Amino acid sequence: MTGTIKTLTEKGFGFISREGEAKDLFFHSTELVGVAFNELRVGDTVTFEVTESEKGPAATQVSRA
Repeated sequence: MTGTIKTLTEKGFGFISREGEAKDLFFHSTELVGVAFNELRVGDTVTFEVTESEKGPAATQVSRA
């Protein structure tokens, strides 16, 4: 899937907005592939997979598009 970085926090996680989806998708810096967390910027396009976590859907295998 493809989305856009909407929010980044100092705690090492953020949220991805997906076209056609009302709810943003959580991701953690441990799920980044080929990019460091501090290299990401709000507005960057990323690709990812969606998995179910304890708290609902989350993005895994996150990388720059």
